[in-house]
Amino acid sequence: MSLPLFTQSLHTATKPALPNACCMPRSQVKQMSSNKQYQERKMSEATDLDSDLFELAMSAKAQPLMDAVKKHIAENVEPIIEEFHALEEQKTDRWSWHPRQLELLEGAKNKAKESGLWNFFLPDSDTGEGLSNLDYAYIATELGKVPLASETLNCSAPDTGNMEVLERVGTPEQKEKWLKPLLNGEIRSAYAMTEPGLPSSDAKNISTQAVLDGDDWVINGEKFYISGAGDPRCKIMITMVRTSPDAAPSKQQSQILVPTDTPGVEILEGMQVFGQDHAPRGHMHIRFTDVRVPKENILLGEGRGFEISQVRLGPGRIHHCMRSIGKAEKALELMVKRAATRTAFGKPIAKLGKNLEVISRARIEINAMRLAVLQAAKAMDVLGNKEARVYVSAVKAMVPEKVCLIIDQAIQMHGAAGISQWTPLASMYADLRHLRFADGPDEVHHMVVGRSELQKYDLW
Repeated sequence: MSLPLFTQSLHTATKPALPNACCMPRSQVKQMSSNKQYQERKMSEATDLDSDLFELAMSAKAQPLMDAVKKHIAENVEPIIEEFHALEEQKTDRWSWHPRQLELLEGAKNKAKESGLWNFFLPDSDTGEGLSNLDYAYIATELGKVPLASETLNCSAPDTGNMEVLERVGTPEQKEKWLKPLLNGEIRSAYAMTEPGLPSSDAKNISTQAVLDGDDWVINGEKFYISGAGDPRCKIMITMVRTSPDAAPSKQQSQILVPTDTPGVEILEGMQVFGQDHAPRGHMHIRFTDVRVPKENILLGEGRGFEISQVRLGPGRIHHCMRSIGKAEKALELMVKRAATRTAFGKPIAKLGKNLEVISRARIEINAMRLAVLQAAKAMDVLGNKEARVYVSAVKAMVPEKVCLIIDQAIQMHGAAGISQWTPLASMYADLRHLRFADGPDEVHHMVVGRSELQKYDLW
């Protein structure tokens, strides 16, 4: 199926008008008229987009699950959050969990399992609920509203992306050793790609090397901001490495499974995000020194790292956006409640200055973002991850930036309390601001969308 154009209004299904020939040089008109691709586009100018991409309702199958998720969050997650975070003060080691924290978390996970609320993120899979990306988008939005909710359903990053990779391309042995315990929620994982000292947004720059020595891959290099690698429960990393430096640029990288307890894997420090290290999960700076893993630990085959990234990064990026919609809803809720219940200069804050317009714009933006994210999820279901990449990049570029603004406005509406520990807004802002780098910076995703627009007219 050909890739429909992303930049269509949700209220119309026609393709954009082609450039007016009378406004173009004659030589360019002649060149474009002789171009087969241009002719095909001209003939299909009035053709409707695939109507499937505008069917964005949750399926009847998923609605009972959505209701059950909301019930689970209200009954099993929200009641434990205050105690869970208070236990941080009682720990003797920042990079460990308090036993009671794990007890609370495992209790909520067990209740989720008993209710059949587990591994929603795996679409059309025998190992998950078999939900489509579209259906999961609705559920992930609810998960984004409440801390810990995702983990209690085994739907936390980076495990979701890692499990999907193992489920799609792992060997039976790799699945038995690593996917099975991940699916059961027994261990955690990390994805090691970003490197210090070079722009990792262009994966061709990856310099961590893996050399085949007999029956082992020997890995040397450094990674940083490896989220989740500080967690004592993290047992495995999917590591992006360069294995074939003489191959074509897109065939030089591979992805290899590296157990965290392998000799030579050294955690140097926890990187901070806006001054917070997010211990014990953390975002770790890791050095690999002569790290040996069996050659069977390579995923899919040598030189297929970019191919695997298509499997992993598309879903991972859109999962972030889905949860971000939930955070935006939470920020708007807090904003409205604060603005309606505080009085200054003789009026409720909501009626001062442009605050009413700020609230209005937040609602409008959230609704627009939700529709865009739902359509990107539907594109993944209809077209596949690779062909839906423009849709996914568009929402990844748009959603974190706009949600950041909504949270910032909610902070402003709260006054000094907005940047304090009294509300979740400060940590929410830091989370969304860092998301503008995670899984590719804004600029890379705008490049994908902008390039797609130029390609429509053979200008790239």
